[in-house]
Parts: sequence; C-alpha cells; structure tokens
Amino acid sequence: MQSHDVEGLVEEVAAVLGRGLSLEDVDGLLLAYSSNQPHADKVRVNFLLSKRVPADVSAWQLAHGIAVAVRPVALPANEQLGMLGRVCVPLLVRGYRVGYLWVQQEESEESATAILAQLPRVRNQLDLLASLLLDSNTAESEFRRGREQEFLAACSGEAGALAAVAGWSEVHNRGPWQLVTAFEIAEAHAASADDPIAATLTHRSAALQATIGLDAALFSAGTGTHAVMLFRDSVGRANHAAVLVRYQMELSKRLGRASDRMVLGISEPFGNLGLLPEAYAQSKVAAQAGAVDPELGELVDCRATGIYQLLAGGRWGRISSVNYRRLAEADRNAELLPMLELIYDNDGSVQDVADKLHLHRSSIYNRLARIRSVLAAEPLNGMVRLELHAAIKAERWAARPRL
Repeated sequence: MQSHDVEGLVEEVAAVLGRGLSLEDVDGLLLAYSSNQPHADKVRVNFLLSKRVPADVSAWQLAHGIAVAVRPVALPANEQLGMLGRVCVPLLVRGYRVGYLWVQQEESEESATAILAQLPRVRNQLDLLASLLLDSNTAESEFRRGREQEFLAACSGEAGALAAVAGWSEVHNRGPWQLVTAFEIAEAHAASADDPIAATLTHRSAALQATIGLDAALFSAGTGTHAVMLFRDSVGRANHAAVLVRYQMELSKRLGRASDRMVLGISEPFGNLGLLPEAYAQSKVAAQAGAVDPELGELVDCRATGIYQLLAGGRWGRISSVNYRRLAEADRNAELLPMLELIYDNDGSVQDVADKLHLHRSSIYNRLARIRSVLAAEPLNGMVRLELHAAIKAERWAARPRL
C-alpha cells in the first residue's frame, strides 16, 4: 500500500476541514488517521488503538445505511457507545466501494450540518484518496493483476501461461485440483452493461477475500461476469459452501446492495495442469446450468448437469421439436410444461410432483391428460419423453448467461 501517500492525503483533508479523520476499508480495518483532533471520543480512541471497528460500533454504523450509501451519511451521537456524532463519506471508484472516511463532530456541535457544508471543498482530494485506495488494494496491486491475467490465460489454454502457473509454489505438487466458477445470477445482464472494469474489480476483490485463510483454495481471479477459483480436490463440499457464503457477502459489501442467488460450478478433479482449460470449461457449464435450472442447487458439480453437458457441446438454434412447439403453444397459463419437467426430473413420481406444486394428485393426472390430448401421444414413454425432456432443457440452456 502507498501508505505515505494515503496518510499524507488524510492529513491534508483534515487540515482543510479542521477536524479529526479516520480512514477504514470495507471490512472496518483502520488504514490511516489524522493527528489533529484534541477532542477524540471513546470510539475514535479505541479504534485508533485496536485498528478495527468493534462489533457494536459496526452494527450502529451499518444500521444507518453506510454499506449502500453513495453520498455522505450523518450519524447521530450514541451516548451508550461513547460516540459523538460523525459523518461517513463512502469512497467509490466507478461504483466500486473501496473504503470509508469518517469525520467526527466536535462536542459543541449539535448536528453535522457544518461538516456536510465543508465536504465540497475537498471533493478533489476525496476522489484522489479513493483512487489511491483502489491502486493499493491487495487484489489490485500490479503483481496481483499480473498473476491473475496469467492464471486466466492458462485457463484459456495458452501454453506459456500453463507452464508458468504449474511452477507457482501454491500450485506445484498440490494436486489433484478442481476449478470453480462463481457466478451471481442477477449480474448476468447487469454487470457488463454498467462498467466492465468496475465489475472485474468487484469480482477480483470478492474472490480474494472469500478465499483468504482457506487452505483448500489455492488461487482466485476475477472477470467482468464471474470469478474463477482453483481448489485442491477434497471429499465433500464444505469448503465450497464456505466460499459461496463468503463470496456473496464480499460482493454485497462492494456492490452496496444485497447479493442475489449465487452458484458455484465445480469441475471434475484433475491431476495434470494441462487439463486446466478443460476444467474451466466444465466449471463454466456447471455454473451456467445452475443459473438456468434452480433444481440443480447452488453447488453444481459438472457431473450432475446431465443433458446440459451435451447441449454445451453442440450448436443449438431454435427448438425444432414438433411436440415441444405444439405443447408450448397450448400451454397459455404455463402450467403444463413446468409440471412435465418436474415429472421427468423426478423419475415420473406423480406424488413427488404434486407435493412440490402443492396440488392434489388428481390435478397432475388431469394435466397429463390434457398433454396427451394436445400431442395425441403418451408423454411419459419412449421417444416422446426423450424429445420433450431434451427440448425443455435446451430451451433453458438457450437462456444461459454467457461467461
């Protein structure tokens, strides 16, 4: 971190405002503070000593919406915490949240009006401070960026990059491995459209923070739509589940909103790093399948994606199934095809489907009768079943996020 530059800029802003400042990252870790405040409150003193925001103070701050704010937020005093009023200035670069600058009120001030009026005077310094934090962020250091680019190049099959990654100390002789693609489903259409650079920064940092301290996670990288993580192969999915939760939490911090449904696509284990590109393709297909088919869950093993593996290997245009088109045209209330898909996915168990749809078994049989009437064929047998099940899944696959 360019600590001298950051600290010097914090002192400069403090001098202009004539107030005490503290700077923290999105996780509540102290990065810098000014030295010119004679009347520091208990919270500020403890923060400077411990270097981290205590849980009760963090809860008070978050309750006032700082995690989603894009403009300064005035927080009232809290006598119980020993906290004077203060203003939180969110620091953002292209929508990417890099930290918070705190400005404490003086004991004689009853409101934050004076502070809010002063902030426009230091707008340029605040923008520069945000940029410095972005450049010094662990996930955005020049060394880290270079390694991530090399890793992604290896995932794409570049021979030189593959050889380089195979020699990394955190990778060499630590196989077999698995590749994991982490994807937030809501971002399939939003992230790239807004700002691809900011989206990449978000996924980079979230993936890094989600895997820090986890021995099974060897490396991570971010793209504009998703994150890619290299794991050691392990029995069970406890490590993957932990990363899923942490990744979702880290995304929320940086996006300033609640993160939507997440999915992790998991490749087959592989013992030869030359298979890294194939594993990457497997993990992306698994993530895409999980995005379009919620029945697969959040941790999607590539071996559990069924027909989606076949669809991913072909070129599929409009669905050419006559039976599927006839049934889709007749299904004006969207109740026949979803029910039929559940029957196919649940081994033909009418009772299981009735339970999932909260219907009586007779309703399921009535819908099956309607389908037979439309098709003039039995939808649960032979080639008709294969055709319809494949067509339903192909229609889902056509709506997949492009990774």
